[in-house]
Amino acid sequence: MFKDNRYIDYNAAGFRKDLIAGITVGIVAIPLGMAFAIASGVKPEYGLYTTIIAGLLVALFGGSRFQIAGPTGAFIPILLAIVLQYGYEDLLIAGFLAGIFLLIMGFLGVSNLIHFVPRSVTIGFTSGIAVIIFTGQLGNFFGLTGLEKKEFFHENMIDLVRQLHTVNFYSVAIAVIGLAVIFFLPKIAPRVPLLLVALLIPTLVSFFLFPGKVETIGTAFGGIPNSIPTFHFPQITLSKIVSLWQPALIIAALGAIESLLSAVVADGMSGGQKHHSKRELFGQGIANIVSPLFGGIPATGAIARTATNIRSGAVSPISGVVQSLFVLAFLLLFAPYASHIPLAAMAPILMFVAWNMSARHAFVHILSVRSSDSIVLLTTFLLTIFINLTVAVQVGILLAALSFLRKMSGKLSMKEGKLSEVEVVKFGDNDRSSLIKYIVEGPLFFGTAKVFEDQYPKLLSTKAKKIILDLEHLSVVDATGEAGFFALLDDAEKAGKRIIVKRLPKEKLLLFKKSGLYDKIGEDNFFM
Repeated sequence: MFKDNRYIDYNAAGFRKDLIAGITVGIVAIPLGMAFAIASGVKPEYGLYTTIIAGLLVALFGGSRFQIAGPTGAFIPILLAIVLQYGYEDLLIAGFLAGIFLLIMGFLGVSNLIHFVPRSVTIGFTSGIAVIIFTGQLGNFFGLTGLEKKEFFHENMIDLVRQLHTVNFYSVAIAVIGLAVIFFLPKIAPRVPLLLVALLIPTLVSFFLFPGKVETIGTAFGGIPNSIPTFHFPQITLSKIVSLWQPALIIAALGAIESLLSAVVADGMSGGQKHHSKRELFGQGIANIVSPLFGGIPATGAIARTATNIRSGAVSPISGVVQSLFVLAFLLLFAPYASHIPLAAMAPILMFVAWNMSARHAFVHILSVRSSDSIVLLTTFLLTIFINLTVAVQVGILLAALSFLRKMSGKLSMKEGKLSEVEVVKFGDNDRSSLIKYIVEGPLFFGTAKVFEDQYPKLLSTKAKKIILDLEHLSVVDATGEAGFFALLDDAEKAGKRIIVKRLPKEKLLLFKKSGLYDKIGEDNFFM
């Protein structure tokens, strides 16, 4: 179906590079996989299952040499909302449906349309997601007890304030140590795997100095089983499809955007190794269909892990395979030890991820411009935080579309032009008073049809019996624009006016012929 050129000239030296890169990425992926799963409201092992299965399948079936897939921070708010509203089992169904949507997107070539999602929308919901992730870890950072995950941001914040009296200073100490490692380690030892060390040091401090004083993965989730995930097909019913198709579609759209963006970043970092967009969505679709069958949550291409993969010297998708096998080995050999990891040690890691994904510089820039993009950005951002990602994306794209239409409505102009001697002789019988010319520029579509309709009564009120329309710069004509032309011709006929079309572009001429406009105007009324 898709020709795979990702292994051209592959050799033993390339495998050695992929082996090192895969292990490096695996070290980064382990803490992130568990952290993203916990933040999404599910058990940490489900994040590891996703890292293993999705990472393997995207490496094998995806369209990029270097893409590393797995659970990501962008999914946290929508996955948590699904878990709170429907439960874990339905999250698996939503992920399964999202995989099907991704396959459909790939076959329909939707990958090209993803690039048309306005930047103000993507920055808005990305920044909103970052706020949700960051604030969602405050409870673990301060070791608060009695907190219950709620659907809405403001409810969680109110609950957080109410439980401030339960602060655990041992948890705060552990979290601060992790935060200090994240801040200072890159300056001291930039090649050391930051997130793993930021998890390991606080865990060791907690285990030896504060035993039993802070909540851990073991006390919160009962530990992590050191076994291969078992196959389980979720109970998919028509009613569940009806209730879950919208969040599943948002998961698919968000996954497609993030995966393709990650692949584009990888292309740039690797010196022009171009990815195959359709194949990439195909691989992401397969991964999200299979992952839920083994308990995994939705996955997508992860920009940070993909960048780490390239920086570590990867040359082919084999590094992604190695990463999955490395995480599998960790699960089978060391999972019981992960039960000692404090939740307070994971909080700084997720806060760090949120800070990096917040796109704060772009957010401030768009907001400072004070344009319609600023309104779209702020609306998407606030709806992501206070309602949900599904509503935010829908409203954001709608507002951006309306803003675009408003801008485009001002791009259509009809202004009187100067008659040439050829026009006067050919159509005016040397009488300039019988002839007038208008130059039409810009798009004529449903967004500008009203402007056109408002203009042509003035055009028909002239004393001239013949009206030349110079359409050389007519950029777009849709069905609404065609209807506007038909209405103009009808009104011109009633007023005893003759419409003459000059310099109509060839592609528009074909459109006029198909729609019947050409015959209505008449062949003698077209000239270059």
